[in-house]
Amino acid sequence: MKDTLILSFESSCDETSVAVIKNGHEVISNIVLTQMDTHATYGGVVPEIASRMHIENITIVIDEALNKAGITMDDIDAIAVTYGPGLIGSLLIGLQAAKTLSFIYDKPLVPVHHIAGHIYANNLEKGMEFPLMALVVSGGHTELVYMKEDYDFNVIGSTLDDAVGEAYDKVARVLELTYPGGPKVDKLAHIGTNSYELPLPLDDDSYNFSFSGIKSAVINLKHNEEQKGNEIIKENLACSFQSRVVEILTKKTMKALDDYNCKNLIIAGGVSANSGIRDEFTKLCNEQGINLTIPKLEYCTDNAAMIGAAGYYAYKLGRRADLDLNAKANIELS
Repeated sequence: MKDTLILSFESSCDETSVAVIKNGHEVISNIVLTQMDTHATYGGVVPEIASRMHIENITIVIDEALNKAGITMDDIDAIAVTYGPGLIGSLLIGLQAAKTLSFIYDKPLVPVHHIAGHIYANNLEKGMEFPLMALVVSGGHTELVYMKEDYDFNVIGSTLDDAVGEAYDKVARVLELTYPGGPKVDKLAHIGTNSYELPLPLDDDSYNFSFSGIKSAVINLKHNEEQKGNEIIKENLACSFQSRVVEILTKKTMKALDDYNCKNLIIAGGVSANSGIRDEFTKLCNEQGINLTIPKLEYCTDNAAMIGAAGYYAYKLGRRADLDLNAKANIELS
């Protein structure tokens, strides 16, 4: 059977990435050029700067991905590209590059939802087993997705306000940690103790999440302690915050697995790199006989390899886009 090579593009935020993926699971090349150091100066991603840097970097990254793979465009079977959700200016750069190559070389153009890419990053570890539950945790998303088969996305729960990664970044700013703050909160949490009283966010019977309340609780707690002249122990506050987040994520996810009689769980998205989340889910899944898959750290954050993995299955299912495909800042996973 002939191998299928997918050239894939990811530029939804501040990483310019191009990859070559074979048969949906083998990474031939995966080039990621991050802008993190640039945006750290501003304490977060500046959309205008991000899109300008994508313009500067995209052709360099394309050439490096093809050269590292040792192939030319003639060897490519299809081109997969993230078209949303994300920063509209950033999305447009990767999308325009993909459409241009599709037109010049007469290659099929395959549209890929960014969250589908995060889910299929797990296919780079081992073949995903269905039915499965996917917990997507990132800077912009917190979702529970039930899948009966490839590309069958049933979103059963999502965040009502802040995503979990967004909450981490806001708490990091409260703790006066530099950007990117999420990993620094995780690091502090592991050396602190759970000593501060914080609410368990949206502790109900639904599969939905809400993290704006616990973010506000952290802000208020710090303010009140400072008004009393008490010193905030950053490690302990980080630990208390992370303990509540991990508790509600595991509680609702394990409930969903039980309700759907599902024995396969994957965790996806940038926040899946969080060691507290990884450790607790690993422990619970071992105890309850759940087959857990979490991507390698290099595939947790935004990268084109995950888009190529998802794009392969979309391509095999006959999903195609015309050259009038446009970027979408917000789009439902379906």
